[in-house]
Amino acid sequence: MLRKIMVFTFIAMMVVSGFAFAGSITIVGSSTVLPVAQRAAEVYMQRNNDVDISVRGGGSGTGIATLVDGACDIADASRFIKDKEVKNAVANGIYPVPHRVALDGIAVVVNPANPVKKLSLEEIKGIYTGEITNWKEVGGNNAEIVVISRDSSSGTFAAFGELALDEEKVTPNALLQASNGAVAGVVSENKDAIGYVGLGYLSPSLQAVDVNGVECSLDTVKSGAYAISRALFMFTNGWPTGTTADFINFILSEEGQEIVGEQGYVRLF
Repeated sequence: MLRKIMVFTFIAMMVVSGFAFAGSITIVGSSTVLPVAQRAAEVYMQRNNDVDISVRGGGSGTGIATLVDGACDIADASRFIKDKEVKNAVANGIYPVPHRVALDGIAVVVNPANPVKKLSLEEIKGIYTGEITNWKEVGGNNAEIVVISRDSSSGTFAAFGELALDEEKVTPNALLQASNGAVAGVVSENKDAIGYVGLGYLSPSLQAVDVNGVECSLDTVKSGAYAISRALFMFTNGWPTGTTADFINFILSEEGQEIVGEQGYVRLF
């Protein structure tokens, strides 16, 4: 009888465990966090064949709005949730909980053919607010500056506006892009362009300028020496349970943080 009880208990535990970590997860939001979420999802699903994880971008604002609507399990965000978003969420019966998953620097980038290698925060602010319009004003060629920015649904847009522009408005002449990849693509193809991207999107086709004499790197972001740095988040509705909790814990594990580093971002530990 004892043997039968033990066998039944073991089977019951396996069934409960199966239900706890089986199912699906929908992740929506930041294009900055997107590479981490995608790679983590791939590894997680390889080890959990009965779990399906859908990951898509759209921007931090889109991700948080989707969470507020109850249409996703995790909202990726490259900024913290705004007060008005919290109010909308609570009014809809959603209680957002932040999970910090990585650190990031917002790299100010130009085309590799551009002779400008460094800019001050004041110069960056002047360029993005429209006060500085020609590269010769900051030591470059006599050429009009082509300003590339993210759109307003982007968490990177919000963080850049706070950290680099003192919340001043971006010039209406700026060309707005929907993702880090789009910004990188335009800047890499235009020798007079300037843009900003998450640290994980740096490549040989872009040149990150030093800001206030400090390069944008893993070390300077981690130490806090680089001025345009921020945390990256995943938001859930309340404290996560089941598969969602297990996935968040995976991101925050040693292996998950290795993925963060592999994607070009700064590990939490």
